[in-house]
Amino acid sequence: MSKVVRDGLTMAAWPATLAGAVGIGLHFSESGAWWLILAASGAPYLMCGALLGAVAFLSCRRWAGAALAVVISMAAVWTQLPLYIGDDGGGDGPTVRVMQANLLFDGADPQAVVDEVRTRRIEVLTVDELTPAAVGGLERAGLDRLLPYRHISPARTATGTGIWSSHPLSDTAEYDGFVLNQLSATVTIAGFGPLTVYAFHPVPPVYGAGVWADELSRLRAILDRSPANRPVIAGGDFNATSDHSQFRALASGRFGDAAEQAGAGHLVTYPTDQPWPPMIGVDHILVAEAHATDVATVSIPGSDHRALVARIRVNEPRRQQQAQVRPPVR
Repeated sequence: MSKVVRDGLTMAAWPATLAGAVGIGLHFSESGAWWLILAASGAPYLMCGALLGAVAFLSCRRWAGAALAVVISMAAVWTQLPLYIGDDGGGDGPTVRVMQANLLFDGADPQAVVDEVRTRRIEVLTVDELTPAAVGGLERAGLDRLLPYRHISPARTATGTGIWSSHPLSDTAEYDGFVLNQLSATVTIAGFGPLTVYAFHPVPPVYGAGVWADELSRLRAILDRSPANRPVIAGGDFNATSDHSQFRALASGRFGDAAEQAGAGHLVTYPTDQPWPPMIGVDHILVAEAHATDVATVSIPGSDHRALVARIRVNEPRRQQQAQVRPPVR
């Protein structure tokens, strides 16, 4: 390797390694600055810089730089590995098939949504950006024949939210004080009993970083008030990724992210309406007293989000009483 090439690689390796360190910092950041919150969405991509830096330093035999880049790379892998390894805390009750979809106002193809519900035998559907026109489209496409029970709060543009179920609903609620609609209902499964379902949609940080953080915190307070020892499923466009510390605080303790439980990796869901593929995962399904065995993304024509589908095995009451608290948020 010529000296010019070696010097060029070394010069490129330093900023790449620095980018990896910045990505780790963003992963743990609790900053209220909107631009840092947005930057944290891309933290995994920045972390890859450390791996590139390590390769470049090693190829040039710059041992000090290589050692630093390897340490940063290991720290980056440590932050992301839980998304891929999953855990073995499986439930011992019935399996519930769940779907979470953002409909982009009237943009999503209602027939495509209903076809996915039918094909995947979805039992609980949570939707965001539900308009009156979208409700009509879903009705005409036959959603109510598949999921005859519903609790919906449609509205203009991004505000509307809804829950559909193949099992009876009761104790329906809508929560005041949020910019967008937040719903919950009790789903009663024959032969098993009740579980609590939430449909959430906090505002994006560009609306206001303080409002975004406050809404995530208040959604956690709502989850904490859900009945103890009862399974919980919360689907939504959370406008946050697993690299936001504020989201990890929401998905901690009793609650876990279904994708992480299943070891599904980075499930990118947004945006799907651009020339490039989706880059970040802001749609999530949270669970408590239950365990996700499989989570995947599904393309919905006309939406700017991919939907999530999950198989979630809920805990029998005896297991609910013995459920261990998940480790504290990283």
